[in-house]
Amino acid sequence: MVAAIRVPKTKRARRELLKHAPKLVETGKKTLILHGTKTSAVLNSVLSDIYHLKRDNAVKYTKKNDNIRPFESGGESSLEFFSLKTDCSLIVYGSHSKKRPNNLILGRTYDHHIYDLVEVGVENYKSMESYVYDKKLAPKLGSKPFFAFIGEHFESSEELKHLKEVLLDLFRGEVIENLNLAGVTRIYVCTAISPTTVYMMHCALRLKRSGTPIPRMELVEVGPSMDLVVRRHRLPVESLKKEAMKTAEHAKKMKNVTKDPVQGKLGKVYMPDQQVGKLTLSNDIKGLKRERREAKKNKERSKKQKVNPE
Repeated sequence: MVAAIRVPKTKRARRELLKHAPKLVETGKKTLILHGTKTSAVLNSVLSDIYHLKRDNAVKYTKKNDNIRPFESGGESSLEFFSLKTDCSLIVYGSHSKKRPNNLILGRTYDHHIYDLVEVGVENYKSMESYVYDKKLAPKLGSKPFFAFIGEHFESSEELKHLKEVLLDLFRGEVIENLNLAGVTRIYVCTAISPTTVYMMHCALRLKRSGTPIPRMELVEVGPSMDLVVRRHRLPVESLKKEAMKTAEHAKKMKNVTKDPVQGKLGKVYMPDQQVGKLTLSNDIKGLKRERREAKKNKERSKKQKVNPE
């Protein structure tokens, strides 16, 4: 399935296409959640929990798709089509088979083309519904999470390095500059058990008094939790990676230009000494002509007064 190339004919259509185009400074990324030809009850629950955690910025399709094989040549075209259709740059695809039970594929796209993929198997899964806790601690919509990656394998294993990048992109939400500590109410804890296995759990943060300005934090497990076993992964192509890693160039500092919150952009212009005293004045100046005409009229008027005295 290949999307047809559409040429915009109106200014409004061009603006809409520009919104979907890749940007140097990215906004929040949307997540597309898909089902494969066959899924298990465990995998359905996993996809539902992921959608619940990202429901403010996610699109979920419940229809089964039998022509998606991301790791095979040509099998990723359907994913790219759905990515373009929904304007999603993160993909979660679940499938179940005898060879790869409870299979979860996490992927990222650039310009709606597959950028990289990580395939993991889900084991020892516990859903959000299976945890009993104070519902006041439930994760709130749009809240920012902490991340904790524990274990040396995240630095030494290429598979876990790649998985760490994808998990951060998937769950961190929109990148912001300032953060209120009171608004951080949850944390993802990822522990590297082996070079290919990660235990991941989702916890709520309970803030308590500590006698200092920084409160004491307690972790309350709210789910979901699971073991993620890396089966396959595909790194991005070098040319595509170079294109995707472009950053906005910092504006060059301009001399004698300042910014004021009230008056806006201000500039200083340095002028050399004009030496006005040494300028030569010509006789063709309009102001001088007017003075000469007035003087001539006054002179004629005085002559008339002398010729006709009363």
